[in-house]
Amino acid sequence: MKMEKSVKLTGIIIIGVIIVSLIVVFGSRNSSSTQNTVSVSGQSSLEVMPDLVGIYFNIDTKGVTSKEAADANSEISNGLTNSLIALGFEKEQIQTQSYSVYPEYDWKSGTGRIIDYMASHAIKLELSTDNSEQIADVLDAGINAGAGISYINFELSQENQNTYKAQAIKIASKDATTKAEAVAEGLNKKLGSLVSVSVDNYNYYPWLVRDFSGASTAEIEQAAPSIQPSNQEITASITAVFKIR
Repeated sequence: MKMEKSVKLTGIIIIGVIIVSLIVVFGSRNSSSTQNTVSVSGQSSLEVMPDLVGIYFNIDTKGVTSKEAADANSEISNGLTNSLIALGFEKEQIQTQSYSVYPEYDWKSGTGRIIDYMASHAIKLELSTDNSEQIADVLDAGINAGAGISYINFELSQENQNTYKAQAIKIASKDATTKAEAVAEGLNKKLGSLVSVSVDNYNYYPWLVRDFSGASTAEIEQAAPSIQPSNQEITASITAVFKIR
């Protein structure tokens, strides 16, 4: 009986020693592989020409009832739509961004008393930068219809977004590879295979050209002729890890 217990104990000790040895071996391998890598970042910057102009209108109307506010809003938005169509735009180019009708309250008495209703309608017109000479006419159409001008953006179509995104990430990847090769050469090593890569960011967002919030009609009309598309910047960055040997 004592012999059996001794054999079992010896077997357990041997198994334990084997497990510890394996942990040490694989741990040292992982440590070695981690130490023999280089992590680099790659950046890119592209100058691109926007292919779209986004003109944003706001229509805000009040009424004693919600219907009265909505009807007044519809009258202005319909007038704006008809004026834009008369300029040669398709109805699909005139997009509703948001629409809401809500009560306005007077809290001075301590209770929420409805004093009137507000209808708010945000509209976007999208036109090609090839037709940027129409911007002044579009702004005039909005003013004459009774709509407010919120702001104007230079933008990229989805097709161009995809194209420039691929280009920017490709250039950033080449930049990362060049840096990794330089590090390896400086250490008298050779660049090995790619271990991992991640795209950190791709920066595109519509470029604000002019914010017309609170601007007078005269200020809008004066600014309109000077709004012309120009090159804008897109950036991307990646992180790549390479083996070095």
